[in-house]
Amino acid sequence: MRLEYFQMVDRVVALDPAGGTVRADCHVPEASPVFEGHFPGHPLLPGVLMIETLAQTGGWLLLARTRFARMVFLAQVREAKLRSFVAPGRALVASARLVHDGSGYAVMEGRLEADGKRVADAELTFRIVAFPTPDLRAQMLDAARRVGVAEEWWDAG
Repeated sequence: MRLEYFQMVDRVVALDPAGGTVRADCHVPEASPVFEGHFPGHPLLPGVLMIETLAQTGGWLLLARTRFARMVFLAQVREAKLRSFVAPGRALVASARLVHDGSGYAVMEGRLEADGKRVADAELTFRIVAFPTPDLRAQMLDAARRVGVAEEWWDAG
């Protein structure tokens, strides 16, 4: 994770676009400017970044399902539960399961775990639209390479 750059997913470790599931490894850094203010002397991963981690994990699944032909944007968060604090240095596993995909929207159930225990979950709705610029698509493909999304899912053909 590079918190200050909103790079929450370190590695996509399981991706099944047809089956509608994804799992990713995310390692909370030991140090980040984010922790200087959240909270001084008692650093914790902000809850909004836990939700962002779930959104990015689900986003990789949706990008792969469209073969990077369309961009996904978080549109709604429902039923979010932040169940435990997450301290610097923790290893997290994020997972998402597709619940609905159609009419330009997709709904996912996301789950974040540490040491096999759930620390956060939410229902996430995404808007799926054309990439606003070719440059954004190119940057997303670079990010996909960085997190290990297999190139077989890149062909927008």
